[in-house]
Amino acid sequence: MAGGGDGGDGQMEVVFNVSSSDTDSDDLGAGGGKRSRPVAGQGGGRDREDKKARILAAAATVPAGFLEPLSPVRLLPPPAPGRSVTKQFWKAGDYVGKPDHLLAVVAAQHSDSGMDHVRVHPKFLHSNATSHKWALGAFAELLDNSLDEVVHGATYVNIDMIESKKDGTPMLLVQDNGGGMNPDKMRHCMSLGYSAKSKVKNTIGQYGNGFKTSTMRLGADVLVFSCSRGIEGTRPTQSVGMLSYTFLRSTNRDDIIVPMIDYEKENEWKRKARTTLTDWCMSLETIIQWSPYSTEAELIQEFGSIGEQGTRIIIYNLWEDDEGELELDFDADANDIQIRGVNRDQNKIKKANQFPNSKHFFTYRHSLRSYASILYLMLPDNFQMILRGKKIDHHNIINDLMLKKQLTYNPTVGDGLPKDMHVAAKVTIGFVKDARQHIDIQGFNVYHKNRLIKPFWRVWTSAGVAGRGIIGVLEVNFVEPAHDKQDFERTNCLARLEARLNRMQKKYWSDNRHRIGYGTNDASTDSVKRKTGSWKSGYLQTIRSDGRSCSNTTNNIMNASMSSPETSKLSGPNREFSSTTVCQHRAEKSANTIRSERSVLHGLSNTDGGKTETANAPSKSTSPILRTSLPPTPNEGKRSERIAAKYQSKQVNATTNGDRESIVDPEAIIKKLKEENSSLKERILMVQESLSRELQIERDKNKSLTERFEDVERQLELAIKEQEATVELFAEERKCHDQEVENLKRKLTEASSTIQDLMEQLNAARNCCKR
Repeated sequence: MAGGGDGGDGQMEVVFNVSSSDTDSDDLGAGGGKRSRPVAGQGGGRDREDKKARILAAAATVPAGFLEPLSPVRLLPPPAPGRSVTKQFWKAGDYVGKPDHLLAVVAAQHSDSGMDHVRVHPKFLHSNATSHKWALGAFAELLDNSLDEVVHGATYVNIDMIESKKDGTPMLLVQDNGGGMNPDKMRHCMSLGYSAKSKVKNTIGQYGNGFKTSTMRLGADVLVFSCSRGIEGTRPTQSVGMLSYTFLRSTNRDDIIVPMIDYEKENEWKRKARTTLTDWCMSLETIIQWSPYSTEAELIQEFGSIGEQGTRIIIYNLWEDDEGELELDFDADANDIQIRGVNRDQNKIKKANQFPNSKHFFTYRHSLRSYASILYLMLPDNFQMILRGKKIDHHNIINDLMLKKQLTYNPTVGDGLPKDMHVAAKVTIGFVKDARQHIDIQGFNVYHKNRLIKPFWRVWTSAGVAGRGIIGVLEVNFVEPAHDKQDFERTNCLARLEARLNRMQKKYWSDNRHRIGYGTNDASTDSVKRKTGSWKSGYLQTIRSDGRSCSNTTNNIMNASMSSPETSKLSGPNREFSSTTVCQHRAEKSANTIRSERSVLHGLSNTDGGKTETANAPSKSTSPILRTSLPPTPNEGKRSERIAAKYQSKQVNATTNGDRESIVDPEAIIKKLKEENSSLKERILMVQESLSRELQIERDKNKSLTERFEDVERQLELAIKEQEATVELFAEERKCHDQEVENLKRKLTEASSTIQDLMEQLNAARNCCKR
């Protein structure tokens, strides 16, 4: 759609229509008017009188006054009293325009070619700008335009806040030193859908809509200053254009009118009229009336800050939020421009300060400096972005990753992709350097032609901790972005890409999660809680059981070495003999007890049937062997009990026989008793050594179980922290959801009220028509 305004109607404004187009100054006739185009079939060599006759004949076929210039804008009445112009973006589209009976007259008008005009209502400017749901996405469009000017010599783009000279209100400034725009390019820029970049390689813009949508999303009005050096024999020019939604609403327009003025340099700067000088002056008066500048001198002064070439964009009457504050916050950070509202979360700001390697994830939604630093995958070395007097440091997300891995994605040829087109995408994936803190951050940063389209795109939504900390970066030029360049067109190619990235993330998580502290059972928070709870209870029971077993073993052994009341019946050498035999007997009973508790002392006392064993022949036994792995069988327990009872009866008989033999040969008895005593002492020492080894094993086992218990406790604490973080995240999301519901309810109420008002107006209009 070309920009009109210098068409055959002689108007001073630019009107968007499909039948009018720009012409050069060579087409200007006498007095600055534009010559009529010759009609097909009629020669162009007729004299001037015939052409004037045709013009007069054509004028007779249109409504009276159609070809006359519009009255000066300064004579237009101001808005009706009580009719306020809203300053909230999402409500700015609620206005009607001219009454229906005037629109009917306008619709009946025809151009000099006999074709109907397609008129663009000013409300379309607002409807078109709603494609930007996010204000920072509008800034990105303006940065794209400046970066595309690198091929024309641009070395910087400057974004700043300045104050209006009329009322002191804040305004946005976006300026670069690119090639600038001559008068024709200025009108193309102000037109809808015109883009010469779609045919230029390695440029971002392609739809011819970004400038209009972005500026109208940030403010109600925009003023553009542009300087062009003049190439290929043309002269240097300076142009000013105003796209003012406030002007169109306040004057009750039903067509988009864009006042523009141009200057051209011969020996000095002069006014360049595309139609008549009167129209030029009327455009200047309109700009002065509805812009932040009061005189032509102030407008010309703005060109001095541009230089020989470049573009200076002033966006004013910035939009406000529901609370009456500016949507853009210039006070929170003197070197930044931020967004108020739900995009700016204080909890995320705290996390950004706590985890510096992840700050872009937490701040890009509300901070222009943070978002612009990752907006481009690569930035030319001779180009810099300046925000409020401070350079924006370009940041590559890949530098924030550890354990990086590079993969290649080759899309399926189809869906309109040429077979010979190289469309492979290199994917860099890894854990963010703060991932060991187990923060909830993940997603892929997807670029298209060096421009970030989907920041931190979450392709894997898990109920627990799976996938946390994984960030990916890739550039895909085989998927077309949407008009707002904040998403891609939903095609089969994009669906396949999403599925492949999902598999990449899951595979990387499965292979590397243990390297940042996630266990094999950390698939979800619920499974962690269930399994750590069962581990804790199981290990507690094991430790208690093994502790009691170890304690009983020690007590039994110590009790086995103590004397019993049976030894008090003996005296002298017999008492020593009886004491040792009782100790042996107690040791055997202790061994049976320990064996029943899976601490087996096997073979503590073996006899040869009891027939040849007497007091004169000490009992023989094998060395005790520790067998904790085999439990005692019922037969072994009964056999040990029979052997112990038999041995005890033999000891009593030996004691009686010893008393008899002491009368006969006491020295022989004493000698035998000493030998028996020595043998028993050796056996007791062997038993003690064996039990000491068993005790040490039990202590080591207890230590190992204690360490495992402490490890489980740490895992349990980690699971609890993750649960608390999940609950906190859910609470935050619920709060945002409630706020969104309230906003939607309020908007619904306002919409219902508006509909009711419109119905009343419609009924009133119908009643008037009936009368």
